[in-house]
Amino acid sequence: MTDFFPVGELVDRLIIARLKQEKLGVITNEGQWYEQAVKHFNLDVIETEMQKLKEAHSAIWELESSLKSGLEEQIPLEEIGKRAIKIRNLNADRIATKNAISTKLNCSVIELKQDHLSER
Repeated sequence: MTDFFPVGELVDRLIIARLKQEKLGVITNEGQWYEQAVKHFNLDVIETEMQKLKEAHSAIWELESSLKSGLEEQIPLEEIGKRAIKIRNLNADRIATKNAISTKLNCSVIELKQDHLSER
């Protein structure tokens, strides 16, 4: 099922689906697919990394929430810029965490961001 899907990306998307369920109370077929896809991996090995991903996605969710709800006109541009930098840094951490997951679960696919905002 996941022979052609990098495990770091798979776990990242699983965490996003779980967060959607937690925040919105919605169980999607997307989330169910990811839950099925990770069943043959030992997730205990990456428990710390999964927690890091959840924390990063939760922080991004909060930073973007007022922008998504159409309230961006009420937020000073300086604050929007600060949020963008925080989101960039959180995404850089996500990529490093996804790559750590891939390494721990013996997946050869490592995500590389070059000339990208999430690169530090």
